[in-house]
Amino acid sequence: MKKGFLVGITAIAFMISSCSTWNKSQKGAAVGAGGGAVVGGVIGKMTGNTALGAIIGATVGGAAGAVIGKKMDKQAAEIKNEIPGAKVERVEEGIVVEFNSKVLFALNSFALTSASEASLNDLVTILNKYPDTNIEVQGHTDNTGADAYNMTLSEKRAGSVAAYLKSHNIAPSRVTTKGFGESTPKYDNNTEEGRANNRRVEFLITANEKMKTDAAKEAQQ
Repeated sequence: MKKGFLVGITAIAFMISSCSTWNKSQKGAAVGAGGGAVVGGVIGKMTGNTALGAIIGATVGGAAGAVIGKKMDKQAAEIKNEIPGAKVERVEEGIVVEFNSKVLFALNSFALTSASEASLNDLVTILNKYPDTNIEVQGHTDNTGADAYNMTLSEKRAGSVAAYLKSHNIAPSRVTTKGFGESTPKYDNNTEEGRANNRRVEFLITANEKMKTDAAKEAQQ
C-alpha cells in the first residue's frame, strides 16, 4: 500500500471516529472516498473497537443509509426488549450485541451451556425475522493465560456460537466468525470485573447486499 494512500485513509478514519456529530451522509461520503472496508479496518485498529471498524466498513451512507438505520433501530429495540442479558448498541448502520462469556460458556470452555442456548434461541428468533442481514460473531478473552491459548479459545467460542446459529435456521451465508483473543479489550483488565467483561462474544449485525439494494430503491421513491 502506498504511503500517501495510507496517510489519507488514516486521516479519514480519524475524522470519522472523532466526529460524533457527523450525520450518516457525511460519514458515508468520507468512507466512500477512502474505501469502506479499508477505512473500517483502520478505524478498528486506531480505536481498538473491532465492532466499530467492521460496521463502518459496511456503511452505505446517504438516504439509503438512513433507511437501513431505521430498520436497524427496530431490530435493536426488539433485541433489547426480548434479551435482557445482552448489551445492545446501535452503531452507525449496524447493531452490536454483546454477551458476557459467562452467560454462554463455563470457564475455559467453548461448549455452550443449556442456559446459554436459551439466550441464543431468543436471539435466533429475532435474527430469523430479519433475514437481509449479515452476522459476524467475534470472540474475545481477557489477558490472563498465554496469547496463543486465548486466541484459540476466542476462535472456538465464536465457532461454537456460529454453529449453533446455523443449526437453528440461520443461513450459513449470513454468518462469519473472527477470534481476537486478548488483543482488543473493551474493559479494564486490571480488575476482576473488567476481565470478566472482556471474556465476551459480540454479534455484529449489518445490512447484506439485498437490504442495501432495497434501501437504495426505497430512498428514491
